Amino acid sequence: MTPAGPIFETYKISVMIIRKSAISDIPLLVSFQQALAQESEGVKLDGDTLEKGLLAMFDDPSKGFYNLVEDEGQTIGCHMITLEWSDWRNGVVWWLQSVYVVEAYRGKGVFRFMYENVLKSIRQDPRIVGLRLYVDKSNTRAMKVYEAMGMNGDHYTVFEWMKA
Repeated sequence: MTPAGPIFETYKISVMIIRKSAISDIPLLVSFQQALAQESEGVKLDGDTLEKGLLAMFDDPSKGFYNLVEDEGQTIGCHMITLEWSDWRNGVVWWLQSVYVVEAYRGKGVFRFMYENVLKSIRQDPRIVGLRLYVDKSNTRAMKVYEAMGMNGDHYTVFEWMKA
């Protein structure tokens, strides 16, 4: 009879990090945003226009910034923060935009990780007074995720007019 050895189970422990994007990340951001637009709104974004828009943001940080989520060196998600001045609150409201998580990583807490990082940043900076986001009304999957994070869409409806 052979003595029983210890029983080992294999666990994959994810070590996600969030980092601010760099100009060298533009090709990846273009691909993520094209995938996001197609998936969430059925819109095909022009890569050249998107690249120019990203370059403009990097040239003028007051327009906003992107954060990237990495897991073991692989970029698996991103989000952009843009800024809105609120005279009512005498502070800056962050808009959470362009949220994308690679399909294989959805439902694994990546958005929660991003969202909690954003809230932590807001809580630590007295100049930032809140967080908003908008979502296409047909994107019920995203709305359920945002509601699960404690956000609500009860207060405002966003209207827009865009040049064609």
